[in-house]
Amino acid sequence: MFKPCPCGSLKNFTQCCDSLLSGHSVAQTPAELMRSRYSAYVVQNVEYLISSWHVDYRIVNMAQSLSASFEHTEWQGLTIIDEVAGSNDCEGYVEFIAKYQDTKTNIKNVIHERSHFIKQEGRWYYTSGIKPQTGRNDLCPCGGAKKYKKCCGRH
Repeated sequence: MFKPCPCGSLKNFTQCCDSLLSGHSVAQTPAELMRSRYSAYVVQNVEYLISSWHVDYRIVNMAQSLSASFEHTEWQGLTIIDEVAGSNDCEGYVEFIAKYQDTKTNIKNVIHERSHFIKQEGRWYYTSGIKPQTGRNDLCPCGGAKKYKKCCGRH
């Protein structure tokens, strides 16, 4: 039975992010890790999110914090805007927009982030992210034909 992968790849979940989330394979690129982390948020896989977060960047009570964030969140789509190599083969950046809705308030939101990833012992890890600056009158980086202020910037 076809079950689309939450990451938006148009592949079946079992042939895409599921093998990463279950530990049967590891992400080969920062973008692949980003997609699998998004899928982990959608399916509420706390263990994968923590294991793919670099140990030096984890916070106290991370599992509880992540679990609490699932309670009223409905993920609605991921757009990878750009993937850029870092200063060496073990560093990379992924800019993305993730859309979600707070099911308690019905407010739609977006996360626009430029995430940093590092590779250690053959595995990519998420470290941290920053919000890229987008002008209100710039075209929206999500790929829509609208200005940022009328698209993702209004959330």
